[in-house]
Amino acid sequence: MQTPSRLPLISVIMPVFNGERYLHESISTIISQTYHPVEAIIVDDGSTDGSSDIIKSFPQVQYIYQDNGGQASARNRGIRAAKGQYLAFLDADDLWVPEKLTLQMAAFIAEPDLEIVTGHVTQFVSPELRRGNQVSTGMSSKPLVGYSSTAILIKRGLLKKVGLFHERCQVMETISWFAKVMESKHKTKILPDVLVKRRIHENNHSIRHRQGKNKAIIKLLKDSLDRRRAENSCLYPLSES
Repeated sequence: MQTPSRLPLISVIMPVFNGERYLHESISTIISQTYHPVEAIIVDDGSTDGSSDIIKSFPQVQYIYQDNGGQASARNRGIRAAKGQYLAFLDADDLWVPEKLTLQMAAFIAEPDLEIVTGHVTQFVSPELRRGNQVSTGMSSKPLVGYSSTAILIKRGLLKKVGLFHERCQVMETISWFAKVMESKHKTKILPDVLVKRRIHENNHSIRHRQGKNKAIIKLLKDSLDRRRAENSCLYPLSES
């Protein structure tokens, strides 16, 4: 096993838009990771609340501001700024367990041909979420396989093969990205451990964009069946600006 001084750099990318309510707690779970070295990059996607002040209170974090372009755009901006050999993503309202990156990197070291390592995700409800919305989210009480950006750790080179997040896909852009990855048959390992705690609240991206979800699923299926048509794809090459 590699010595600590030779462990590869992991770049963690967090997009933020008006996320001050939970942001401090989420950033803290990056800073408190048992794995080192970690490069934390937070992209402020045009926030108008106190998000920038919270981010700047963490000297360990690289702060990037951009005009509002959406979650996918902010993720891509962070990817372009990242220096790490491995990439991880966290949303501004979710939490990591302290050992997340340690467990995932151990899997990469044990199996060097892996390109993606994920684990499981649990969900918890914030008190302010109205009862009706709690029911409509269809929240599972059991850990779920982490087919989400917040759960994965990937080799940077994978993005050169499958592309970045498509900035026009404002709903389910991560699921469409995973569809492309799975079609490409990259070697993935799913750890049995819970790595992420997903917060369910009234301003969740998935709740705010619920009306577009069905259309997004239809588009995802069409893209999967007709992937060779680049104009319908939910990805574009890493080299594009």
